[in-house]
Amino acid sequence: MAEVIRMPRMSDTMEEGNIVAWHKKIGDEVEPGDLLAEIETDKATMDFEAPFEGILLHIEIESGSVAIGGVIAVIGDEGEDPIAAIKADEGESETKPESTTPEESTEKPAEVKSTAAQEIPASHQDRIKASPLAKSMAAEAGLNLHGITGTGDQGRIIKRDIEALLKNNKVASVSPNISAPVPTREPVGLKTPINSPEGAYEDVPVSQMRKVIARRLGESKFSAPHFYLTMEIDMRQTMATRKKINEIAPAKISFNDIIVKATATALKMHPAINSSWLGDKIRYNKVINIGVAVAVDEGLLVPVIRDTDKKSLSEINAEVRDLAGKAKERKLQPQEMQGNTFTISNLGMFGIDEFTAIINPPDACILAVGGIAEKPIIENGEISVGKIMKVTLSCDHRVVDGVTGAKFLQTLKGILEDPIRLVV
Repeated sequence: MAEVIRMPRMSDTMEEGNIVAWHKKIGDEVEPGDLLAEIETDKATMDFEAPFEGILLHIEIESGSVAIGGVIAVIGDEGEDPIAAIKADEGESETKPESTTPEESTEKPAEVKSTAAQEIPASHQDRIKASPLAKSMAAEAGLNLHGITGTGDQGRIIKRDIEALLKNNKVASVSPNISAPVPTREPVGLKTPINSPEGAYEDVPVSQMRKVIARRLGESKFSAPHFYLTMEIDMRQTMATRKKINEIAPAKISFNDIIVKATATALKMHPAINSSWLGDKIRYNKVINIGVAVAVDEGLLVPVIRDTDKKSLSEINAEVRDLAGKAKERKLQPQEMQGNTFTISNLGMFGIDEFTAIINPPDACILAVGGIAEKPIIENGEISVGKIMKVTLSCDHRVVDGVTGAKFLQTLKGILEDPIRLVV
């Protein structure tokens, strides 16, 4: 019996997947565990293995975005009808005309049966057969899906139908969802005029990662009431200790490794900082899992160092290096980016003195770390040269109060200014 393959949820924040490449073609025999395709999620490009044995009968989407649960392929026995399998899987009662093959349906352009603008009752709109992604694209383009015959199974409107309409400049022939005239003036904040000559700008599709970054951080910034606490830390003792450690350590310990370890130690003394807002309750985490923000070409990934407080500096160093390397190659697995209870973002190596960071859900706080700079300080009535690093703690005021955050920073400052406390 033919099996319908649908887009799986490959990470906790994934809403759609982007098919990058197929490693099998229609007619190929596949076995469970065979590499079937590469799928880009919001966090990584991951291998998708065949879940069933049989012949790849049908590929629904050659490349592009597919919503979670959307059909991507059919595997079955030779001679089976993949379209019938899709229909049966979706519980539809209608049958597809025998004259239409899967290959024909992928090449046939979408048709617009009616070009007149008309009001369509909401109840009728709900019966339009279209994929979630096609509906979303149509809404963004101001298209009314009524009157469009899709090229998906049973006339279902899918992504390529919307793309074909837009590409062929047929937007004007489709009833818009809004009746207001399109403004001709340049929108506020648009740097390039709408009628700019070709070559004056470049439009780049938003990646799955950037979509999720925009959504999650937007939700965090505008739902969690942020406040910020900044403190200066004299890093002279940490610098001297690091020099001694690196004389005997198997791998060079970085300042970031020491900051991660010191933060974990401070979190043990301030469990309110190591907590999460869950709407109707606050979760005080009994484990300390620190997320370390890593910059990649398309944004930030946050691999997680689990049980950070229980690991040595060398163990933290090795794990951070390994996970950062995977992040830059987009090879991180979902479980390596989940379970964080606190996050650190360090831009000191880029010459940044101080900055504020947006809280990384579900954490209640995030620590932004700046660079180390020489600065005159007064000690025992005399001026000396300090090695000052500024840190800023972003706090969710629903969970953490100002005094609680300040006490945590005092503890962190004490550890980094007297790093022997790391081994006590």
